[in-house]
Amino acid sequence: MKNLIELRDIKKTYKMGAGEVHALDGISLSIQKGEFAAIVGRSGSGKSTLMNIIGCLDTPTSGSYRLAGEDVSKFSEKRLARVRNREIGFIFQSFNLIGSLPALENVELPLLYRGVDRAERRCLAEDALSRVGLAGRMDHLPSQMSGGQQQRVAIARAIAAEPPIILADEPTGNLDTRSGSEIMEILRGLQKSGRTVVLITHDERIARSADRTVRLCDGKLEADSALGEALPAALQRTSEKILKSL
Repeated sequence: MKNLIELRDIKKTYKMGAGEVHALDGISLSIQKGEFAAIVGRSGSGKSTLMNIIGCLDTPTSGSYRLAGEDVSKFSEKRLARVRNREIGFIFQSFNLIGSLPALENVELPLLYRGVDRAERRCLAEDALSRVGLAGRMDHLPSQMSGGQQQRVAIARAIAAEPPIILADEPTGNLDTRSGSEIMEILRGLQKSGRTVVLITHDERIARSADRTVRLCDGKLEADSALGEALPAALQRTSEKILKSL
């Protein structure tokens, strides 16, 4: 498999008054096409900042990001918008549905922005909702649905245009255990159909559903199961000092 996402020495620094906050501090990470990777960390670990960079919603302070072999830093704003609309499907914890629109129209909306004609976007939206088990709920408003059903609508919206990458930010965070398990099964099915799935979560149990776990702590890459579980950074540095002193 080829690397679809390649991050090299990514740093993201924010100005906070007279000081700086290093949200990401030298992250290097590659994710292959068709992989299901979970990025795990506590609040403040940098995982959401990393997701925003992978999703072309934000740019790093330094470092390089190549998407499908192309340097993202060279993309124009128009190209970035096209990538977000066509190449990446976003799933958020808060669903981000429009309350005044029924499920079908919520799913159609990104397709409308993409310029898909009415008949085709209706067909794509209906197919996507059917695939997440909501064939009988297309005319329901978000307020008429459970949290799990709303998240299914959000997933249908993310997959309707058949994007190769799915970015899911805490997709089970507002759901009960059963609904969360159902959402993870849907994500697993998307990966089996050939999509690359990147899951952002603080929940270790949810992360175990992925093939690979990438762990962040204080903006640094602490461990990556693809490389074998690394020692915590502080312990690793101590070990290195001991070895050098021998």
